[in-house]
Amino acid sequence: MQKPKLLLVEDEFDLSEMVTTYFRVQNYDVVAVAFGEEAIEAAREHDFALMLLDIRLPDMDGFELCEKLRQQRRNKDTPIVFLTGQRDRMDKIQGLKLGVVDYITKPFDIKELRLRVRNAINRSKTPSMLHAVTDLPEGDLVREKVGAVLEQKKWALLAFIIDGLDTFRGRYGFVAADDVLRAISLIIKNAVAEHGTPEDFLGHLRSYRLVVITQPDNAVDIEQRVRSRVAQNNNYFYPQTANEAAKDVIKVEAELITQADGPFADVDALIERVTQQFQTDTTVTRLPMGPGITFRRATQEQMAAVVTKPIDDSPTQPTSVPKEDDHALDDTVSTRDDNSNSQQDAEN
Repeated sequence: MQKPKLLLVEDEFDLSEMVTTYFRVQNYDVVAVAFGEEAIEAAREHDFALMLLDIRLPDMDGFELCEKLRQQRRNKDTPIVFLTGQRDRMDKIQGLKLGVVDYITKPFDIKELRLRVRNAINRSKTPSMLHAVTDLPEGDLVREKVGAVLEQKKWALLAFIIDGLDTFRGRYGFVAADDVLRAISLIIKNAVAEHGTPEDFLGHLRSYRLVVITQPDNAVDIEQRVRSRVAQNNNYFYPQTANEAAKDVIKVEAELITQADGPFADVDALIERVTQQFQTDTTVTRLPMGPGITFRRATQEQMAAVVTKPIDDSPTQPTSVPKEDDHALDDTVSTRDDNSNSQQDAEN
């Protein structure tokens, strides 16, 4: 089996030697250079699985180098990870605009770097049916799953829309907005794991619209769990500098459709039904489901289930935004994750 080939562009000799030696032991081929021009020449001669670029180089900065590498046809889609001693938010934003897949701050844990490199390479090999921020399915795969429910006797689609992210992005930047999208999708994912079945499915109808395919008996429990967790974590979606009045931008709304709402002629009719319900308030029934989330539409049976089902309103201590396990490190840069490089590698 051919070894993945890495390009390391780093002018600190000791660090370059350490990274090169470690990755070669881990069964990677490594081409190490210290100058941007050397990197450009190496990229013309080799097909790299991933490039690790230091932002501060003797002859050019990493941003200029990244732009020049992207101009080469063979490297326009090669994953690029930035290495830097800076913690400047603008550096991150500029790198993300250039298509950089990750951003590692020095000093870093070498084992964590290996995990991030491995995940980035694996993701680059995966067909683009996963959302770039949440890594949840999207596109044709979601359409196929939604269409399959029409062949079942009992089913439920629980759709969530995350409203206000465009406004939030305008105020706090797209890196922070990606953090919120990732955190809410993880809340939904965990709710499905807790109250759904192994056959349940979660994916994106659109970037800010997620759909859960489950059974009618589980849909209300999933929705209530999402509502509770969103309310608990609402303050953590915003920068510490945001005042209380500004912490009402993000709204999560839910829509429940079951087989009882049919018949639906085809998958297009079902998806259109979900989309239209989120675009208008004239045909929906709003249920008082608490702060941060509204259960937008339900059948009479669903309404009865929600009204009669006891809701746990006991006070809870706020918790930080949930994160994936260490062995499934998120590869999208987070403004709240500058200290993630100190985490222990779950694969010791």
